[in-house]
Amino acid sequence: MTSWEIKGRELVNCTCEYGCNCQFNALPDKGHCHAVAGIQIDEGHHGETVLDGLRIAAIFKWPGAIHEGNGEAIASVDEKATERQRDALLRIMTGQDTDPFATMFAVYASTVTKMNEPVFTRIDVDLDVDGRRGRIFVKDYIETVGEPIRNKVTGADSRAQIVLPNGFEYAVAEIGSASSTTSGPVQVTTKDSYGQFARLHLNNHGVVRA
Repeated sequence: MTSWEIKGRELVNCTCEYGCNCQFNALPDKGHCHAVAGIQIDEGHHGETVLDGLRIAAIFKWPGAIHEGNGEAIASVDEKATERQRDALLRIMTGQDTDPFATMFAVYASTVTKMNEPVFTRIDVDLDVDGRRGRIFVKDYIETVGEPIRNKVTGADSRAQIVLPNGFEYAVAEIGSASSTTSGPVQVTTKDSYGQFARLHLNNHGVVRA
């Protein structure tokens, strides 16, 4: 197993309401799970291959709950990545070089039965985790915008967090609202649904905790 580690930030948008049931081992509130994710890698490596500054994204569709499987996905990798970096990122994204079910990459990969060919293209991931604002843009594939949840009475920003001491993705996530449209083989549309903003620190054994 090649050792790897990444530090970065993510925005995830799925079809659930703001309190995404999947975070609490419950079933998705729409009966299915469609999701878009984008990650800005601030620091990282896979073996001797440096991954600093690269971006990755993915689109997922599961007909039921994620753990029931039969999902479809497509991965996108930053066009700036070299061939070695592309290979390294795809290995991480597909759960290789990782302890079983130790990261969200490994968990989701185990539930996908149709993995489309990866895309190497322009990816923009702009994120303010604490401010719950962000954007994912993957040329010809993804447009996602995230913002704070609004108080329905006053219109003021409403802040909420999810803390997962034993999670496989993050330790703390800021929860906002997000909307997405996608093109290509995996079609997903969301509007003002669950937006997850988080700082990531992962390696081949899972979440790295302080």
